[in-house]
Amino acid sequence: MTPEMTVHQIIPAAPAKATRVQFMAEDDKAMLRAARDLTKGLGEARAGIYWPDMLLSAGIGYAGIAVAIASESLGAKLAAGLVAALALYRALMFIHELTHIHRDALPGFRTGWNLIVGIPMLTPSFMYEGVHTIHHKRTQYGTIEDPEYLPLALMKPWSLPLFVAIAIMLPVGLLLRFGVLYPIGLVVPPLRTFVWERFSALSINPAFRRKAPEGDFIGRVRWQEAGASLWAMALIASLFVFGWQPLATGMAILSFAAVLNQLRTLVAHLWENEGEAMTVTAQFLDSVNVPPPGLAAEIWAPVGLRYHALHHLMPSMPYHDLPEAHRRLARELGTGSTYEGANHPGMLTLVGRIAKSTMGRRA
Repeated sequence: MTPEMTVHQIIPAAPAKATRVQFMAEDDKAMLRAARDLTKGLGEARAGIYWPDMLLSAGIGYAGIAVAIASESLGAKLAAGLVAALALYRALMFIHELTHIHRDALPGFRTGWNLIVGIPMLTPSFMYEGVHTIHHKRTQYGTIEDPEYLPLALMKPWSLPLFVAIAIMLPVGLLLRFGVLYPIGLVVPPLRTFVWERFSALSINPAFRRKAPEGDFIGRVRWQEAGASLWAMALIASLFVFGWQPLATGMAILSFAAVLNQLRTLVAHLWENEGEAMTVTAQFLDSVNVPPPGLAAEIWAPVGLRYHALHHLMPSMPYHDLPEAHRRLARELGTGSTYEGANHPGMLTLVGRIAKSTMGRRA
């Protein structure tokens, strides 16, 4: 080694990760072909995985709520509440799968999930179905028409804590939406229209206005909304029978789950697009994978959501096949590939990246 040689000449720097900007005009067609070819044999939703996972998660969650309500020990309440929040969070995340699986796959699962999880948690599947698919449309992802996109990395620093904190009030908002506004809207049509347009979608874009349901979807909306309304009114009535503590305990548990989901949403994308339509590859690179070996992501991004970027490449791939699809693509495409550009180490790193971006926008 001569005195003139530098460390970088001896150990080459790692190649820069692929970025969204590089592929705004044209896709990485080789990666898209690899995603198609390497995942053959995957893609069939398996009832033997979906049903036990959902039922076990919901069962643990409801048992945790019961223990948290009944226990007189603060430590037991907190421990049971934490277990309940994490389990119900996982059970709720199956709403994402319902928007992508073929309607003929998993007979009865959509109805079962709504009866067991969606309606009791005041989050029936109609609040996501027909909305989330817009987020996957190539010409609408990341634009003003996308209900699930805000350029958070390009906003003011205060927007990030506000974005997370607002989720604390989600259970209260859902209780009012279904238990108060919906029944009033049945006799006040303008209110009914207002509630549907503004408060009937799991959307983070305040400019989004939901269109009226059409076709077969109308019937599904009616029974889900009516069921959630009856349950919400029963919960409100429980205050006069059991007092405020049981309902407050359940709402606190759901608030924790809502905040965790909002944190996951905060790091599901890099949020760096300013409204332009994007190629599939650009959408992929604006999205986030947090692959193994870390285990934490399986808790805060359950039901396949730790592979969110891969999901944007292959939206119909069931959650239980995403780990194998990722292994195949990572092994074949390798270090320095476009595919690797969407892989990130964890939540804290991603929050730090977005927060750093907002710090330059104090003015």
